[in-house]
Amino acid sequence: MIEGLAFLAAEWLTILHVLLAAAVTFHVLLYKRDVRSAAGWMGLAWLSPVIGSVLYALFGINRVQRKAARILRRRRALHQHVYEEGAARGDYLAPLQIAVGRITRRPTQAGNAVKLLRNGDEAYPAMLAAIGAAKTSIALSSYIFENDAAGAQFIAALVTAQAREVEIRVILDGIGSGYIRAPAFARLRREGINVARFMHSFVPWHMAFLNLRSHKKILVVDGRVAFLGGINISSGNLLKEKPRHPIRDEHFEVKGPVVAQIMEAFAADWIFTTGEELRGNIWFPPLTPAGGADARIITSGPDQDIDKIEFMFLQAIGCARQSIKVVTPYFLPEDHLITALSLAAMRGVAVEVVVPADSDHAFIDWATRAHVEPFLQAGGHIWRAPKPFEHSKLFTIDGNWSLVGSANWDVRSMRLNFEINIEIYDSTFAREIEAEVERKKGRAFTLKRLKQRPFLIRLRDRAARLFLPYL
Repeated sequence: MIEGLAFLAAEWLTILHVLLAAAVTFHVLLYKRDVRSAAGWMGLAWLSPVIGSVLYALFGINRVQRKAARILRRRRALHQHVYEEGAARGDYLAPLQIAVGRITRRPTQAGNAVKLLRNGDEAYPAMLAAIGAAKTSIALSSYIFENDAAGAQFIAALVTAQAREVEIRVILDGIGSGYIRAPAFARLRREGINVARFMHSFVPWHMAFLNLRSHKKILVVDGRVAFLGGINISSGNLLKEKPRHPIRDEHFEVKGPVVAQIMEAFAADWIFTTGEELRGNIWFPPLTPAGGADARIITSGPDQDIDKIEFMFLQAIGCARQSIKVVTPYFLPEDHLITALSLAAMRGVAVEVVVPADSDHAFIDWATRAHVEPFLQAGGHIWRAPKPFEHSKLFTIDGNWSLVGSANWDVRSMRLNFEINIEIYDSTFAREIEAEVERKKGRAFTLKRLKQRPFLIRLRDRAARLFLPYL
């Protein structure tokens, strides 16, 4: 009797496994564009009975994209927004301008001023001064917001602004600013600040969202002045205070018409997170020229913006004639980006990448060493920035075009994180960024040194590289 029941249970489990695996296969074939990802999920579903299919249901389905599509349709119905690029540039960067316009569905806008702010020592005072002068609205988004000395200053400034009846909206990432405990979030709520956590949930079927983070750092005040870049809100960014774990980084103050695009990016995240639509002049006032730079915002994430930063990287690399300079804390792009950089070096472009001497994740450093050999063989150059930890994200070509913001050169930023960057067509600003890159260069990361590593170290690094899609 028991043997018969066991046999029957095994039969039903087999039928369930086949049905679930077949369902996963159909869904993967319909919705997964990446061949490796598709093959991996199908293999897991068929080779791990039931468990593989459950894992796919939890982690493999892009529910974010579906939710974003519904919101986007609603917003388009409200705003009837139509993309128009306008007149193209008259120089060799025109193809880049046109391509990025089609990728992002946003136009370049003239008349902007972008100011470099080094570390929290320069960025925080400027941001706090803007909050202190706010008259109508403050929109703040941060991946990390610590409840430390630096965070306390921002919380106090927001509370004071709210007392002046300034409208405030704050988004904190549901992982970066604390998953189980989120002290800054709790403190903001106690103070009555309108704050939300981006994609945070303890519900099991939402646990897949743990890997999809808002990496954006945005502050927009009165809809007229904005700040973005790589700096989180944490005392580690205040280098003059000599913190225990110092972080070197850059942030940027932006004024001019492109601020409306930054505010639009925040508004999209706010409606995604809370369902509230931000409209009206307090958030989107009329803007006048503030400088001479053409600029445009580029957002990316696993919603409607997937692949956009990656496509833009490829287009910019293809347009470069003389130089490509990059600073990134993590340099683990997919193979086709490594190939594009290698081809640029082969055609005579001086391609230079600056990474930290040691990042905050040793596993990523190991994988990087196993990943960059083809680039170095092609004539590319990698430099190690001396301590403290280099967290900047800078990219410039030919001293004419720049990209700054939150995205790293890794698969996580390209495919999983929600990111925001700003591209700037301005030679004066580009030369300033180039000078920053030069200042960060330390010891060269050479092919000879890579090949001289002990066998077991090289084996470890190559094993770490296998996790490239998840680092």
